[in-house]
Amino acid sequence: MDIQHIGIVGCGLMGSGIAQCAAEVGCQVLVKEADEALLAKGLNRIHIAWDKSVAKGKATEEQRSAWLQNLHGTLSFSALAACDLVVEAIPERLDLKLQTFTELDRVLGPAAILCTNTSSLSVAQLSPALAPHRLPRLAGLHFFNPVPMMPLVEVIRTLATTEDTLAALRAFVQRLGKTAVMAPDAPGFIVNRLLVPYLLDAIRCAEQRLATVEDIDTGMKLGCGHPMGPLHLSDFIGLDTMLSVAEVTFEAFGEPRFKAPSLLRQLVAAGRLGRKTGSGFYRWEAEKRMEALPL
Repeated sequence: MDIQHIGIVGCGLMGSGIAQCAAEVGCQVLVKEADEALLAKGLNRIHIAWDKSVAKGKATEEQRSAWLQNLHGTLSFSALAACDLVVEAIPERLDLKLQTFTELDRVLGPAAILCTNTSSLSVAQLSPALAPHRLPRLAGLHFFNPVPMMPLVEVIRTLATTEDTLAALRAFVQRLGKTAVMAPDAPGFIVNRLLVPYLLDAIRCAEQRLATVEDIDTGMKLGCGHPMGPLHLSDFIGLDTMLSVAEVTFEAFGEPRFKAPSLLRQLVAAGRLGRKTGSGFYRWEAEKRMEALPL
């Protein structure tokens, strides 16, 4: 199957990143959001990224113009009817995802592939929202933040996903210039199954005052060769997303290493979600990390 028309549901950090990458390789991309304000914010994020690419000499005005012609927005599910592939990139709430997939299954053609960008939920949990004929074309496409920079995509198959669907998704990922790895349909998949306990342990270390936020991050960067410290990375991912992934994996496995620390819950309750809100473990300005904040 040749994927040319892409639908993205949700134009937050992840959805806008996926849309940007798809438009840049020549796909016709239609982004669906819940309201005009969210849609404008997401599309503007992409436009700013393209403006910066031109300003830095990484892209030409002609390329930017072509990319803009490939990118469109909508508030309607029905506008996605002609898409070959739709990727859902909304918050990690099963009820919202089930509602979304019910709407998508209603409007999409029988050959369309439906994917979720969930970072923690089982893809098969979305099956009840779909007609039986759609299940062979249901899969997971887990991109990483920031999507334009991160070269990995986890492709997740359910027990019903066909080889034809997987082949089409692998080809799509390759077209984006990224590498696909096949992951099991289990909470956390591969990367988060290994990464999340490490990040939660770093938060526990900060909670227990083992060291300062800066020293924890510096220790892991310089001592282990990590490009980004764990608390910096947690801010980058989003502390609300971290909490959601922790809750899902802890419920699935029941292991203490997946349990969310109290400090993480307190930061989320206080609205300190990381880079996207301007504060988390660090203060952020224009999405650039500044000094560490008091805990």
